[in-house]
Amino acid sequence: MHANLGAGEAHGELRLRRVKSTSRAQEIVTEDEKQRRAQPDKPIHRPKDSLFSWNSTFQDYEGVMNWAFLLLFLGGTRLFLENLNKYGIRVDPSFWLHAIFGNISDGTGEFPTLYLILYTNATVLLCLVFEKLLARDWINWTMGCTLHVINLISLLVVPPVVINLKYKFIGPVNATIVCSVYSILLLKLVSYIQVNYWCRNHTKHAERSFQRGVRSPSLAEMYTSVRFKLGGAVMGRRGKEEIVHYPENLGIMDIYYFWLAPTLCYELNFPKMQRVRKLFLMRRVLEVIAGTNIALALIQQWIIPSVVNSLIPFSRLEFGNAAERLLKIAIPNHLIWLTWFYLIFHSFLNTMGEILGFADREFYRDWWNANNILTFWKNWNLPVHRWCVRHIFKPVLKSGYSVQSAQVIVFFISAFFHEYLISVPLRVFKVYAFMGMFLQIPLIFLSSWLERVAGPRAGNICVWLSLIIGQPLAVMMYYHDFVVEHYGRELINYFGQLDA
Repeated sequence: MHANLGAGEAHGELRLRRVKSTSRAQEIVTEDEKQRRAQPDKPIHRPKDSLFSWNSTFQDYEGVMNWAFLLLFLGGTRLFLENLNKYGIRVDPSFWLHAIFGNISDGTGEFPTLYLILYTNATVLLCLVFEKLLARDWINWTMGCTLHVINLISLLVVPPVVINLKYKFIGPVNATIVCSVYSILLLKLVSYIQVNYWCRNHTKHAERSFQRGVRSPSLAEMYTSVRFKLGGAVMGRRGKEEIVHYPENLGIMDIYYFWLAPTLCYELNFPKMQRVRKLFLMRRVLEVIAGTNIALALIQQWIIPSVVNSLIPFSRLEFGNAAERLLKIAIPNHLIWLTWFYLIFHSFLNTMGEILGFADREFYRDWWNANNILTFWKNWNLPVHRWCVRHIFKPVLKSGYSVQSAQVIVFFISAFFHEYLISVPLRVFKVYAFMGMFLQIPLIFLSSWLERVAGPRAGNICVWLSLIIGQPLAVMMYYHDFVVEHYGRELINYFGQLDA
C-alpha cells in the first residue's frame, strides 16, 4: 500500500493526508493566543485589518458622511455667493410665466399649444374605436394594426410639424411639455393596444377550445380568480367592487383613467385604494408647487449665467476653460436634476396616484446604491423600465433574439426618445442625446467590470460620475448649438467681446 502511494505521488497523483479538523485547528490557535497573552510583556496587538481596507468589516461611516455633506454644503454656498456677487439677484417669477405662457396666440386668435394638447384626445378616441372594431370582428387584425400604426405615427409627426411652423408662439418650454405629453401617450397607447391584443387572442383560443370540446378556463374565470387588495376591498372603475373582463374594458372611462394614471403599462384591473389620504395629498401638492419654483429659481440664477459664460471657451475649443466651466455647472445642474427627480417620481406621480386611487406607488427603487449602470437604469425610472421589459424586451426574446440583442433594441428606442425630447423642442437636430444614451451600452460593461475587479464601491462611483459629469456636458453642447442655430454666431462673438 505504501509502495502504491509512493508510485502515485511519483506520477503526480493526489496524496491523501490526515489533517487537523477545523475545530481542532481553531482550538490550537485559541490556545496559542492564551499562552501569548499570559506572558509578562502585556501584549496589546491582535490580527486586525485597517478600517479602509476592502477586507475590513467596518461599516459605520456616519461621521464621514456628515463631513462630506458639510463640505458639499460649504462648497455650494461659496459658489452661490460668488454667483450672487457677480450677477446679483436674477430670480424673476414673471419670466417663468412668460417662458411658459408667453406668446400662446399666433396673433390670429389661434392657440397652437392648446390645440396640440387637445389633439391628444383625438388619438385616444381613435385608438378606442379601432379596438372596439377589432373586438367585434368588424375589421381584421391586419387592418386594425395598420390603423393603429398610422394613429401612433401621427403622435410622433404632428408635434415637430406644428412646432416648426408656430415656434415663435410655442417656444422651447411649451414645446418640451408638448413633446413629453405626446411621447408618454404614445407609450401608453402601445401598451393599451398590445394588452388588448393578448386578451383578444386568449378569448378566441378559449372559444376554439370550447368548440372542440376541450375544457379551457375562460378569460373571465381567470380574472375572477384574481384579487387585488390593499388594506381592504378593491373599488372598481365603476365605483363598486368588481373585476373587469375583456371586452368590457373597452370604454371611455377606462382608457381615460389609464391616460391619467401614473403608469405606462395597461391592465384591465389596476390595484385600487379605498380612500384618498387628504393630508398625504396636500403634502405632495405643496412639494410640487414649492419644488418647481425652487428648481426654476436655480436654473435662472445659477445655470443660465454659467452656461452663457461657457459659450466662448466651448466655441473656441479652449479645453481647459471649457472643462473648468463644465465642473462649475456640474453641482447646480446635479442638484436641479435631483430636485426634478423627486418632484416628478415622488411628488407628482404620488399626487396623481392619490387622486385616482392608484395603489402601486413603486415609481423608483434605490438607484443611488446601484453598483453598475444597468442596475441604475432598472431602478431609477420604474414606469419606463417596466414598459420596456414588458413590451420590448420580452417580445424580442420570444422572437428568438438573444438577451444582448434585446438590450440593444431597448437602448436604441430609449436613445431615439431622448433625442426626440430635446431636438424637437430646441429645433436643434443633433445626435448628442442619442449617442449619449446609446453609449450607455459600453458604459454598462465598464461599470460591471469595475464592480467585479475593484468592488461594488468602484462601480457605484462610476455611476455617480456619469450622472454628475455627463449631464452638464450635454447641456453645454445643446445650448451652444441652440444659440448658433437660432441667433447666429454673432451673438457668441458679442459675448466674447464682453468677456474680453
